Formats: sequence, C-alpha cells, structure tokens
Amino acid sequence: MKFIKPVCLHARDEIEAFLHRQPFVHLYELGDLDDFFWSYTIWYALKDSDSIRQIVLLYTGAELPVLLGFSEDGDEMSKLLRSILHLLPKRFYAHLSSNTVAVFAQDYQIHSHGTFYKMALTNPSCLDKVATYSVEQLSHSDVHDLEALYQISYPGNWFDPRMLETGHYYGVRQGSALVSVAGVHVYSPQYRVATLGNVTTHPDFRHQGLATKVCAKLCQSLLGSVDYIGLNVKADNTGAISCYQRLGFEKIAVYGEYTLDLTTILS
Repeated sequence: MKFIKPVCLHARDEIEAFLHRQPFVHLYELGDLDDFFWSYTIWYALKDSDSIRQIVLLYTGAELPVLLGFSEDGDEMSKLLRSILHLLPKRFYAHLSSNTVAVFAQDYQIHSHGTFYKMALTNPSCLDKVATYSVEQLSHSDVHDLEALYQISYPGNWFDPRMLETGHYYGVRQGSALVSVAGVHVYSPQYRVATLGNVTTHPDFRHQGLATKVCAKLCQSLLGSVDYIGLNVKADNTGAISCYQRLGFEKIAVYGEYTLDLTTILS
C-alpha cells in the first residue's frame, strides 16, 4: 500500500508535469510558474511514493493571498487542505472545487462569492467573425484611464498594473474616454498559457458588443504566443457567458470562490 503524505513543492518541472494533465483547469497555476509570478507562490501537494496526487497553490502577490485548489477527487483534496490548515494566512481568498470548502468550516468564517465556471477557448475560429478595427492596444501610459474606468464599472477588480508589461491589454475609446477593456490575469509564453481578466465596459456603453470586440482582439493577439486560453466567470453572469461562447469558449469546470477569515487559533 502506498504511503500518502503532504509536502511543500519547490521543483517547477515536477509541478508543471502534474498541472499539464488538465491544462485548461490549471491555467492560473501554470501561468504562476513563470518568473513573473514564481516568487509569490507556495505550492503544497499530496504525494505518494511515485507521484503527485493533488496540488494546492497559495499565491501571495495580491493584496489578499489567493488559494487555488482544483480536483475531481474531493476527498483527496480535502485531505490535503486539512493537512495545511495551520500554514495558511489568517485571511485569504480561495478558488475551490467540489465541496472542499467544508474543511474550513470549524476554524474559518466563510463568505461565499458564488458559483463560477472555468471556460476554455476551444474554437478560436469564432474570433474571425468579430470586427475589431476600433480596438487599440493599451500600455502604461493608459494606466490612469484604466483605473478610472475600473473605479466606475468594476470596483472589485483584480487589476495589477504590472500586467500592462505583457502588451496584452486592449480597449475601445469613445472620444478620449476609455469605455471598454479586456486584459490578462495570467500570461506566460514560456508555459504557453493565458487567462483573460479585468474585462469591463462603462455602464453607459454596455449592450453594444464592445466587450466582444476587445476580448476577440485580445485572444487573437494571445494566440501568437500561447496554446491555452481560458477565463473564470460567475455562473449567473449570463451576458458575459454568452459573449464568451460566441467567441469560441466553452464551460469545462465548476468551482466556488470564497473569502475566509480565521476565527480559531490553530495549533
């Protein structure tokens, strides 16, 4: 019988090999192997004598640390999460599959942000049907316009100005005002992955197809350097889901997002 134990991982190649078993499910984790993100990552795994069975990533580069734990085997993932409870921050954000959040119920106050879908770009030919001539590439010189737009239309965003360095933020202007934008949360040419993020349109300019245009242009630009493109979207955001489906994305997984606050001192 194989002995299964939790460990902290440090070898990128070993982590990558496991994540590539389901690349669309693990796009964020694969992207975080990149040097751009690696120093902000802590990796925990459940291993037997031969191989990794489960992986959890704690990303510390955001203002609020983010825990990522996805698995089709809820029992094994729960076992891994229980084993690292004493190592986790007092407060963090979590993306968790199945019902594994129950592991935290005794020690943490859990605030659910709802059910989400992971979507993958599986039919990129759909992108060619979208007219993107009005879309422009954004840079650091546009950061103030971006922050102003997010403040109005997406105050709960996860925008990191560093991501403008990737060259993969695109927008549409009305006059001089930026009114729609799409960017990336993760981008890694080395690991050939990207995830769309911080997509928003000014409330006064919605329902005009602007988000479809900026996302199409962004995906077209990404396909020159990555093989896997995906995104996360709230399950009740039917408008956004329809937009992404028109662009060639499909739902591939369901998970929950939570904020967790420690209420019990863990020994």
